[in-house]
Amino acid sequence: MTCPVCGSREVGKVGAKNYYCHDCCVEFALHPKGMMVYEVNADGTLIALNGVG
Repeated sequence: MTCPVCGSREVGKVGAKNYYCHDCCVEFALHPKGMMVYEVNADGTLIALNGVG
């Protein structure tokens, strides 16, 4: 699996369909209609960077 943002292969699985890139520090989730990309805040909350589709 490669990161959809930076193309890195330093990606780990953090949930059933959720992944985390260790190079650019984003989390992304796979959905049937597309992919959601999230920025991870210092407090652990997620901010959506795009919509599904």
